[in-house]
Amino acid sequence: MIDGADTAWILTSTALVLFMTLPGLALFYAGLVQARNILSVLMHCMAIACGASLLWFICAYSLAFADGTPFFGGLGKAFLIGVARDAAFPGTAIPETVFIMFQMTFAIITPALMVGAYVERIKFGAVLVISGLWLLIVYAPVAHWVWGGGWLAAMGVMDFAGGLVVHVTAGVSAALIAWMLGARRGFPENVRPPHAPWMVMIGASMLWVGWFGFNAGSALASGADAGMAMLVTHLSAATASLVWLGIEWKRFGKPSVVGIVTGTIAGLATITPASGFVGPIGGVILGLAGGFICYFAVDIVKRKYLIDDSLDVLAVHGVGGATGTILTALLASTIFGGVGFGEDGSAGGQLGVQVIGVVAVLVWSLVATFLIVKVTQALVGLRISEDDEVQGLDLTAHGETGYNI
Repeated sequence: MIDGADTAWILTSTALVLFMTLPGLALFYAGLVQARNILSVLMHCMAIACGASLLWFICAYSLAFADGTPFFGGLGKAFLIGVARDAAFPGTAIPETVFIMFQMTFAIITPALMVGAYVERIKFGAVLVISGLWLLIVYAPVAHWVWGGGWLAAMGVMDFAGGLVVHVTAGVSAALIAWMLGARRGFPENVRPPHAPWMVMIGASMLWVGWFGFNAGSALASGADAGMAMLVTHLSAATASLVWLGIEWKRFGKPSVVGIVTGTIAGLATITPASGFVGPIGGVILGLAGGFICYFAVDIVKRKYLIDDSLDVLAVHGVGGATGTILTALLASTIFGGVGFGEDGSAGGQLGVQVIGVVAVLVWSLVATFLIVKVTQALVGLRISEDDEVQGLDLTAHGETGYNI
């Protein structure tokens, strides 16, 4: 039976998750780049949203959630054939059409997150090709492994809302693309600061609100799990924001707007896999861990390994998602107010499963993304010319400017 209350909540959550990409992520990223590239980032997010939607309809949903092997879903629901208007998605009280749309918004935001690693220097055509291939080859299979009855689900991996499926896949793939593409002019010493910190804050605020749909909506019902997921999501975001602020204040004497909201996103990414399994104490601990670990991961990626992950996708999303996934094995314990591990489970056993999940997703993402980039390079090329980089992508790629001054 389809439940009206559950359906209404997931319809609302779907709108919130789409709101995360359009306009939340778009504005967050647009404020972080230079003024001459603001429209290019907005275009990337908009075009990916449209392309991912159609790919989800054509075959990506089927590859993720239709019956198949432990590694790949089948094509039994390609073009959404056989999806009835009044059929509930198995194990839920919501229409499958609503589940399809809800999961589509996840498939939209994940490749859009990756854009932040290689802004200001990549061809628009390359963004489209990489995003499309990546959605089919990386995202859909991993979603099947974890949420579609695949091999990680059979092992009992705990990923409530996408620490593995969204954040680890996007983070490691984005960093690899940035490395293969090469750094921006002047990196690392002479990269100019974000052109509009106020816009970054507005975008981050939209992401924070939208994340309630992301995490609490993943309960697929309007009950107690959704309520706790929303609470711990908020606590983690607030905690990580203050951690990031405090570290900056201590190191540089002045806490920045961009810093505090980057901490917000780190806290949100870290709580995501654990949000349906932990209690309030776990939410605060994950916020502390995400704030500290992701902050120092930024320096490691950019300063030690000299990867121009422009907007810190690996450090914030990849590291945050992996941290939250692994710590779920400890913080889901009833000692911390979590749901526990069942009669036959234990924190130690769950920890092994979580680590296997992180490693498997990381390896698959890296190998598949490397091949995708090579194919894209052969088809359309990757990097814009130096002259185009100097002029900015708004004018050279799209024939428009963000500011008429």
